Order: sequence, then structure tokens, then C-alpha cells
Amino acid sequence: MMAAQDVTSGMEATFTRDEFTGRQDRARKAMQKAGLDAMLVTSPENIYYLTGQQTPGYYTFQCLLLPVSGEPSFVVRQLEYFNLVANTFLTDIHPFGDSDDPMAVLNALLQQKGLKGRRVGVEKSGWFFPVAVYDRMVAALGTLHDAGGITESLRAIKSPAEIAKLARAATYVDAGMKAGLGQVRAGGTENDLVAAMMHDAIAAGSEYMGMEPLVSAGRRSGVPHGTWRRGPIASGDGVFLEMAACHDRYHAALMRTAWVGTPPEQAREMMKVCQDALAASLEAIRPGVTCETPHNVCQRIIDAAGYTENFRKRLGYSVGISFAPDWGEGGILSLNAGVETELEPGMAFHLPPALRIYGRFTVGVSETIVVTETGHRVLGTLDRGMVLRPA
Repeated sequence: MMAAQDVTSGMEATFTRDEFTGRQDRARKAMQKAGLDAMLVTSPENIYYLTGQQTPGYYTFQCLLLPVSGEPSFVVRQLEYFNLVANTFLTDIHPFGDSDDPMAVLNALLQQKGLKGRRVGVEKSGWFFPVAVYDRMVAALGTLHDAGGITESLRAIKSPAEIAKLARAATYVDAGMKAGLGQVRAGGTENDLVAAMMHDAIAAGSEYMGMEPLVSAGRRSGVPHGTWRRGPIASGDGVFLEMAACHDRYHAALMRTAWVGTPPEQAREMMKVCQDALAASLEAIRPGVTCETPHNVCQRIIDAAGYTENFRKRLGYSVGISFAPDWGEGGILSLNAGVETELEPGMAFHLPPALRIYGRFTVGVSETIVVTETGHRVLGTLDRGMVLRPA
């Protein structure tokens, strides 16, 4: 096995050994309930949650083998070996070279652990679990069972240590958003805003984010999920800004709106609807209510104002651990109609109500929050009003 005197186990771990051990133990209990003997974890978020491993190199195969009993094992690209050692407390590591077949390494490991022919689960819905990899696993291992949702259900409720990281991330996103709003001016560009947002968020402490900021001005802002393209900012333009920042892979996000000159009356009205919808939704958040409750509160306010067709989306989504291509955990929980999961203390969400006149402008406002024992805690500090700049 490779060794390096200056790279020691867990030297860059973001949580204690006990925190990771507790997470693995809870995952094992859920595996037992699902009738699994072992679980193969390939999604970077779940790997990070269970072990602490983080790398931008998750485009190559990596896999945590978590048995119901016994030591966890990890199959990883040789280049990532010392990264894994530094970020985790794992000791049973099986590296493969760039000319090696990782499936052969995994197959040999399962045979060594006596798991061939046992009930082994995989994350069938994982973004980084291609069909080709699944087919090769089936060819080597036989029937595989679905372990999707086991780790995600644990991630939904954050520990105090996780909430502390979310709160740190929120200070970074506040810094970035404040800088971006400060650059809104006639004669500037979308790039000026993003450059300031990224600079100040990173200077405040942020790591690389799971997704780039969403910033657009003028008519471009009326197209959902538009990103900066050197667009000029002119007098009379609305400016849409949304971004996330990251602390130890935990993301907080924020959306704000600005206008150069006097906004049209419809934009002012729509902005007030967004603010009212957000405030009322936050008031509805408390333990025991369902995830659809705050969404329905938001939807009623938007419908009453006559902007149903300008919304057409969920109110919000869970946030926490993220890697590209997303800053949210929307695959875990959504604040949306029909989602009957009850809110619990420790759940965290980003709520971004936004309204659009498609092809003309977007207005919106958001907060990242944590559900508390009695209600919610807003993590950001910036004013929610539309920021107005001289024409």
C-alpha cells in the first residue's frame, strides 16, 4: 500500500471521527431495515456525508462499500488516494490505476468480503452512476438492489455541526450578494456583478460552489436560469441575482433583485407579491407541518395577485451538501404541492419565490433557513427590498 509520511489519516477531515461513525451506524440500521447486506455508494454527496471524502475528481469512478457489519472499504483512482487519506478516517482503501479496470477491483473486493451473491444495494438514481457502470456491475455481481434514499433520508436532518457550517456559508453568500448589488449601475455589465460576487464570497471564506451564480440584466433576466454573458446594464433595466456559497461543501443560497432607474409599476407590484409570499411562507414553517404547507401558502398569495402563470414552480428545496452541477439538495426534499413529509428541526431549505414576465424581466427574493423547535431561523442578513440605482 502507498504511504506518505506527510499525509496522515483525517488531517483535512471536516468532522470528527465520531460524527462519521455515527452516520455510518445510522446508515447500517437503515440498510438492515431494507434487507441489504451491503451498500455501494457512488454519489459524491453521499460519499462525503458518510466518510468526508471530497474531490472535484468525482468524474472518475469512486465507490464506498459499506457493509451491515465490518469495516467500510473504498475503491478509488490512484491519483485520489492521498486525497482520500487526508479527508477521511478510512483505512481499507483499494486504489486503481488509470489503466486498470475499477469494476475488477470492486468485484475482487466483494469476493474478499464474502458479499458475492448477497443482497447488495446501489444508488440507482444517482447522478454519477451511469447505466454502463450499472450494467458492468450486474454482469460481475448479479442482481443489484436499490439503495437509493437510504443516505438521503439521513442527510435531510442536519446535526448542530452541519447547521454551523450552513450558517458560515450564509455569511459568505451575504458578502457576495452585497458586492454584486454594489456593482449594479448603468454602463456596467453582468460580468462586473459576477466578478464582484465571486471575489467577495471567496474572500469571505467560500470554497468552489456547486453551481455558478445566476445573474442577468434587462430582457435577458426574463429567461429562467440565465447566466452572465457580458450583457450590458442600461438605464431602465431590471437585474436578477442569485448565488450560493459553500463552507465544507455545505451551501447557503440567496436571491435578490435590483433596478436601474424607476421600475415599472408591474415590476414593483410583482416584487411586493414575492416579498409577501416569502414572509407568509416563512411564518408557516414549523415542526409537524408538511413540506407542501409553506408552498401552498405562497401559491395562494401569488394566485390571489393574478400571477399564477408567472410562477409555475415549487417554493423551495433542501440545502446542505452539494457538488456540481447543483447547489441544492432538491432531490431530497422539496417544498411543493403534494409533498407530505413533515418538517422536523434541523431540516434546511432555500425558499426563492420569483415572478417573471418572460423575455422582459424577473423579480424575486429568497432566504436560506433552518427549521427550529418552534419555527425557523433565517441564516442571511440582507434586506429583502428591491435595490434601486440611479438611471
